Amino acid sequence: MSGQVRLKHQLIAAELAADIRAGRLRHGERLPGEHALATRFAVSRNTVRLALSELGDQGLIATHSGKGSFVDFDGRSLDDRAGWSHALAAQGVRTEVCVVRLDLVQDAELAERIGVDDDEFVAVDRVRKLVDGAPISFERSRVPAIGELRRLPEIGLGQRSLFEVLRSVGLVVERGEQWAALHQLLPEEARMLDRAPGSSVLRTRRLGRTHAGEFVEHVDSLLDPDRFQLHQSFGGDR
Repeated sequence: MSGQVRLKHQLIAAELAADIRAGRLRHGERLPGEHALATRFAVSRNTVRLALSELGDQGLIATHSGKGSFVDFDGRSLDDRAGWSHALAAQGVRTEVCVVRLDLVQDAELAERIGVDDDEFVAVDRVRKLVDGAPISFERSRVPAIGELRRLPEIGLGQRSLFEVLRSVGLVVERGEQWAALHQLLPEEARMLDRAPGSSVLRTRRLGRTHAGEFVEHVDSLLDPDRFQLHQSFGGDR
């Protein structure tokens, strides 16, 4: 009997998940109540609760006591190999970027972790906002302090993205690693993202290399979890 109930709530969760991912249920939209869903699927309210719990575990909805369940996923599948600007633009999301730091820094711990001899990097820290909207990410990039890149603190990025600057000197990310976890904002991070200190965001750390293994970029991103989830397709041998 328990197996049958499990199958029912999984089928319901799968159908609702399909509606969410296809955009039929949009980000921020309130799902029908338990009674309405139980009637729609001809199941008990307990089965509906199990289905909603599974959707919550998948990060697709958020349930608030006394208010109901709301879509917490905006349907965006992002591949950020070319940087967040390109990934978001490919999904039709218009953003603007404010560079809050462009400097030469020394970081022996990072140099050791990524396996390079030189512990000097160019730091490029940016806040990304929706056009006429709120901040959605705070990104801290570290790139090699070599050649023309070393002059970036003097000349700036101009109208180019960091991806375009790196590509202009022959550094293009072809493979690498990425980690993702929840992160509680420190006061300075919270100020950048216009959120309360201690609130949770999605943190990704991405190490990009050329196909030959040459270091290109390390970027630590703090992302608004209400805006998108990550589906990562990255790297591999050719």
